[in-house]
Amino acid sequence: MTLLNAPEYDGRKENLKRNVLIGAGAVVALIVVLFFGGYLLGHGWFFSNLPAEHRVNNFFKALEAKDYPKAYGLWFNDADWQQHQQKYDYTLKRFTEDWTTESPVSAPIVSHTVDISKTDGSGAFGTGIIVAVRVNGDHKVFMYYIRKDGTLVWPAPHELGY
Repeated sequence: MTLLNAPEYDGRKENLKRNVLIGAGAVVALIVVLFFGGYLLGHGWFFSNLPAEHRVNNFFKALEAKDYPKAYGLWFNDADWQQHQQKYDYTLKRFTEDWTTESPVSAPIVSHTVDISKTDGSGAFGTGIIVAVRVNGDHKVFMYYIRKDGTLVWPAPHELGY
């Protein structure tokens, strides 16, 4: 093939190549932003801690509404806990006492804000997540979300400095 026999210019093919390259670059940029953005904002790599934060948020909403059976179900990640109450040594009565009269904030829980979360434990995404919650405006409570079964634990094994 010589320069005089060169194939004819195909504008549609060149546009397609250009658009594929731009699209691939945009996808790579989006993945990088999601990867680092979640970590920098305190929600874990790829925002992987958001489900745990959501669970803790719902738990405190139930406590604020004084819906202790719902909060108890969220604590054990078992919406049907009433069907098999004997499964748990930690009774609803004791749970209610612990989150009312023996509450970690020593007052009724009337407001909360989920501040930040951090992966804890071994592995790429850890075995658990520490979720920092600001309760009643000024009390920090650190909840621990266990990844393998979705249950909550208080107090968390570590406190977050933020």
